[in-house]
Amino acid sequence: MAGSGTLSAFRLPPLPTIREIIKLFRLQAAKQLSQNFLLDLRLTDKIVKKAGNLTDAYVYEVGPGPGGITRSILNANVAELLVVEKDSRFIPGLQMLSDAAPGKLRIVHGDVLTFKVERAFPESLKRQWEDDPPNVHIIGNLPFNVSTPLIVKWLENVSCRDGPFIYGRTQMMLTFQKEVAERLTANTGSKQRSRLSIMAQYLCNVQHIFTIPGQAFVPKPEVDVGVVHFTPLVQPRIEQPFKLVEKVVQNAFQFRRKYCYRGLGMLFPEVERVESTGKLLELADVDPTLRPTQLSVSHFKSLCDVYRKMCDEDPLLFAYNFREELKQNKSKNQEKEDDKEKHRL
Repeated sequence: MAGSGTLSAFRLPPLPTIREIIKLFRLQAAKQLSQNFLLDLRLTDKIVKKAGNLTDAYVYEVGPGPGGITRSILNANVAELLVVEKDSRFIPGLQMLSDAAPGKLRIVHGDVLTFKVERAFPESLKRQWEDDPPNVHIIGNLPFNVSTPLIVKWLENVSCRDGPFIYGRTQMMLTFQKEVAERLTANTGSKQRSRLSIMAQYLCNVQHIFTIPGQAFVPKPEVDVGVVHFTPLVQPRIEQPFKLVEKVVQNAFQFRRKYCYRGLGMLFPEVERVESTGKLLELADVDPTLRPTQLSVSHFKSLCDVYRKMCDEDPLLFAYNFREELKQNKSKNQEKEDDKEKHRL
């Protein structure tokens, strides 16, 4: 593969346009896969430019599709571009790009949700977490149906410093439905404030860089698209295990229009709910009448720290799931009703 220290800027030779590639290989966006192609190379160039200086960088592109962003990345003079594409229909078009950029483009036919990127790039790229981000970047125009599960998976990788973040604080530039982009970057008190806001912002510096109008895509989605940049923080704003933070945050937003004590109460079994919820909020110094959207990352830090202590005191608490208790209660009630019915007969 191409090494660093390239003397002259690489440019792709003249190639068929993305629109022509789509016609040539009879490609159609699969609606069930939430695929939308970005054909305007000015916009793909803008996405790549906003990702930072990619000269001699190693880039991991997810969901390249017909290769619009792929071209812009290759023209940014990268050392190597690795693309992972699940849909086999796109492989011939990507292979054409690979032939035009010898030694620059590596194609993997696979699923980004299971692909092991930690084995993909040279060990020499690894940096200490406290250092500047490594010369490794993730860029992608994600299908809408995988964007949220994928970013949650990667945020957990950030927390554990594994997966793509085994190299250090790898930066990401990704597209989302505009509403999801707004959730990821929403401030305290915003209507868009959500579980995603907290999970992203406690681990990363998150910026909504710009919005792409829906009509720039083929087929045109019903929504505009937000381009979001993530840089993992040296020190997470909440220093607790990812799954614990996720549980507290998910429960807090269970009832987003109610006071926060309502959702946070679901962390505790019914018999001790009122008492334990009161204790959690008092020790965390959180006003029980705040709405979930009004809770800051600092509030969640306090809540998670106190909940962790409560779990340490009661080893069974973290495994508690209020939905399971609801099911069991329904089942018991049904059994009682059945017994009553038998006695009537």
